[in-house]
Formats: sequence, C-alpha cells, structure tokens
Amino acid sequence: MGKMTGNQFLVKALQEEGVEKIFAYPGACVIDIFDELYKQDQVEMILPRHEQGLIHAADGYARSTGKVGVCLATSGPGATNLVTGIATANYDSVPLVCFTGQVATTLIGNDTFQEVDIVGVTRNIAKFVIVVRKREDLNRLIKEAFYIARTGKPGPVLLDLPKDVMAELGSDEYPETVHIRGYKPNTKVHHGQILRAMKMIYKAKKPLFLIGGGAKISGAGEEMTKLMETLRIPVVTTIMGRGIVPTNHPLYFGNIGMHGNYAANEAVNSCDLLISIGTRFNDRITGKLGTFASNAKIIHIDIDTAAISKNVTVDVPMVGDAKEAISLMLHIAQGEEPCKIEEWISTMNKWHKDHPLVMKEKEKLVPKQIIDAINDFFDEPIVTTDVGQNQMWTTQFLQLYGRRQMLTSGGLGTMGYGLPAAIGAAIGNPGREIVCISGDGGFQMNSQEIATAVIQELPITVCILNNGYLGMVRQWQDLFYGKKYSGTCLKRKKKGSGKDSKEYLPYTPDFVKLAESYGAQGIRVFKKEEIIPAFEKAKAKTDGPTIIEFIIDNEELVMPMVKPNGSITDLIMERGEEEE
Repeated sequence: MGKMTGNQFLVKALQEEGVEKIFAYPGACVIDIFDELYKQDQVEMILPRHEQGLIHAADGYARSTGKVGVCLATSGPGATNLVTGIATANYDSVPLVCFTGQVATTLIGNDTFQEVDIVGVTRNIAKFVIVVRKREDLNRLIKEAFYIARTGKPGPVLLDLPKDVMAELGSDEYPETVHIRGYKPNTKVHHGQILRAMKMIYKAKKPLFLIGGGAKISGAGEEMTKLMETLRIPVVTTIMGRGIVPTNHPLYFGNIGMHGNYAANEAVNSCDLLISIGTRFNDRITGKLGTFASNAKIIHIDIDTAAISKNVTVDVPMVGDAKEAISLMLHIAQGEEPCKIEEWISTMNKWHKDHPLVMKEKEKLVPKQIIDAINDFFDEPIVTTDVGQNQMWTTQFLQLYGRRQMLTSGGLGTMGYGLPAAIGAAIGNPGREIVCISGDGGFQMNSQEIATAVIQELPITVCILNNGYLGMVRQWQDLFYGKKYSGTCLKRKKKGSGKDSKEYLPYTPDFVKLAESYGAQGIRVFKKEEIIPAFEKAKAKTDGPTIIEFIIDNEELVMPMVKPNGSITDLIMERGEEEE
C-alpha cells in the first residue's frame, strides 16, 4: 500500500470513478488540487466564468448523460456561489458531487479569510454534506459521496476539504465497496402491491397515468411507452415527466398543472383511478389541495418514502424504482387484454379537440412559432430552458420523442439555468444539437458563460425570447395586480419613459453586440420568415455558439393558467377571463 497526499488521492479517486470532466474554478484553498489536475489528462477540467455557471453546467452534463456531475470550487465565496445550483439539483434529483476548499482545520471558527461553514449553509438543500476532518476518512468519504449521489433518489453531495487535511499523506487505496449504516436505498417494489394495483387498473372505467420526473430519471421511457400501449390507458405528465412517452403519441394528452392544458387537467379531475409514478404532487401540479383528483383512487409509486402521502393522501402506496415498477406492471399487462375504456379515451380526445393548445398569430413574432420551428428544424436536440414564460411555452409546445431531451429547472425554478446547462449538455454530448431557450431576464443572470461556450468551441443555438420584461411576474401583474408593473420592465430608463411605456426603447444590453464582443455569432429576428434562416446560420457555425434574439410582444401570455388558489380545472383560457 502506497502513500499519497489528499490532493493527489482526490485526482486518483476521480479517475477510479471514471470521471471524464470536472467543472472547476480555482482559489487559494484548492490551488493544490488544481496543481494535481494539471499533472494528468484523464480528467478534463472545464473552467466556467462563475461558480453558479459551473454548477448548472455540471447539472446539465449530469441530466443529459446520466453520469454524476462533478464540481470543484474554493472556500468562502466560491462555495457560497454553488448554493443555488445545489438547491436546484436537490429539487430535481440530479446526481452531483461538489468538492469545496476549506481553510485549515486549525483556523476553522476564527473568521479566517474566505472561511464559510458551507456544510452548515447547505445542510438542508443537499442530499448529504460533510467536512472531511481526517485524512484517513477521505478515501471512504469520496467513494460514499459518489454512491450517495447516484443511488436511490439521486441528489447533490458536498465534501468540504480543509487545506491541511488535503496536504497530509495517507493510503492510496480506493475502496471497492460501500457500507453506510442507515443508508440502504430501496429499489425493489412490493410485488403484492403491484398485483393489487393491476387489479384496480383492470376494474377502472376512467384510469389515467400521471408520470413525473422520477420515471424519466429511472430511464423508464421505453417500458412506459409499452405499458401505455399494452394497457391502452392515456398518459399525462408533469413538466418534469414530459418526454417519458412520445409527445406526438395519440395516448399522450400533455402536461397537467398551473399551465397544463385543458384535457390533461380535466382528466385528472374526472378520472376514477390515478396511477402516479415519480412525482411528489407539488403545488404547481395540484392547484388547491383537496380538489386534486378528488373523484379518484390514487396509486403512487416513488423512490422516496417521504414523498408518498406528503401532499396528497393516496390509496395504494409503493416505494421503489419507477423503472422496476413499470417493468413489473408491463410483465402482467402483456398476459392480459387491453383495458376496455374507449368511451373515456373518446371523452379525452373531445376535450383535446375542443380546447387545443394554441397561440393566435400576430404581426409580431409569437413564441409558439419559434418552438414549432425548433421542432421542425432540429433532428434530435437536447433543449435546455431558463425559467419563466419561456420555460412554460417550451414545456407546452416542444415535441419530445426518440433521443430528444429537455432539461429544465422544475422544483426550484432557477433563472440563469438555461445557458450553463446547455454548455454542460454540449460538453457531455459532443456532436449533438444543443438548443437553449431563454428569456431576456434569465439570460442575463449567467450571460458571462457565453465566454465558456466560445472557448470550448460549443455550437450551441441560444434563443432569447425578448419581451423587454420579466415576463412571468409581469403576467401576474397584468392579470391580477391592475397592470402595475413593479420591478418587471427591463427597458425602462430612470427618467422619461413613464411607468407603463410600451414603446420599443433601446434594450440594454444589445444582445447581438454582446454576442459579438464575446466572439459568438449574434442574430436578431423580428418576423416568422426569418426564424429558419437564423437557425441555418447557427447550424453553419460549428466552432462556437450563436445567440439569436427573437423580439416578441411584451404582452404575450402563457395560457391556459390556473386561477390563484383555484383547482387545476379552474382555468383562465384567455385574457379577460380572470375578471369573471
């Protein structure tokens, strides 16, 4: 058995784990780790321009590849800049291992330069966090960090690395196995409960699958599509579950929730059996609690024991892996006849036909036109979104089938996610088409990462839907606050333009010039017929990103929309109905 410093061992551990990329930003307390990374070329270091960009890029890398995303930041502000990304990954169950530098153990608690108790800060927003206080614990804790991050309900793990501990010599052996007392994630689904659920499914007259992000994380797309087709039961999804089955399939009826479509929300309200897999029933899905699926028996399958009956009381709870549960259900279903529920399906089809998701064409660009063009122009894109109206339009209209993917911040709703996540996806999936859909507000939260995309030569197509406002908050102010646009207009000058000015003032920044100043390609689009030529220009640029600014109407709304404190069938379908 040889000896190694902690800094040397960390690099060896990354290699043993098969880590190909580490998203890292240097500083005093991690300079020795960077020195060790410099001496090898098995693990490539990606240097973003901000630690928040760094962790969202690692998140996009992890979501798009299924691998663990790995981060490295220095102590103090480096570590605190990871906080939003840790919470984002925790909500959406993304496997990350975050290493943070820390001042020497002898200095901890002395208000030392760049000292922050990052373990204390992140304890409630990560899956597991710990300070490595002894060199002899380092090897085991790194092994455990990767294991905890990717098993059970995946999530972010943070290891805080004091500088003196990392300088000490210790064993160079990477453990082969993991034994963590009290952490035994259960993936096996109770077979008796599966049989009970299947009996209920065959008895139901109006059964409905509701599939969430957990089923996508488990990789159950193929099995879920087969199960839907074998049983002939309709499927609706949360926005995180969208894409689990092909969105162009006749048995798929779209997203439910705050901005879900009419047929999907109505179906949840009217079904007699809801088979829910991999969703925690958060408030954006349920609307007013007590009104959600109130006529239905509920079967709930989730990897996380705590998620079951937390928000919605269920009739048949099952803890376990979604893919395993779906596979067991499929095995039973393949020996039986499909469900005879033609009347239920025709009712849902009528709702879908009578209340389709549409956006009226205008003189100005309409968001649906842009997303329809993405559907038509790109073959198998990985699409990332920012947060707000741009995200909701994407989740409504983006078609997902085959290898197409959508990465979005669902649970935390983190503005600034879209661009760095696209960078992470591009780094993890060379040769794939990567599209980022962002608003003008969210884009500016991490626009410095254009530099990372340029330096990494990533041919990402960034679509900024520019309405000059923080659009989602503006929408609420428009509908429910008497059009008092407090803090949402991004074009207003300090003086002279009036509070509710609608004229197109020069926007700060000029996104085309901003793109060009970074060495990226910048394009501005005003009309529908300019969309595809802009995409063609972006496709032709293979050695770096293209930023396309789409000028859209500042009054465009995301519809339908659930009324505040209403049930999910209490929908505003178009402007004016909120006053009824």
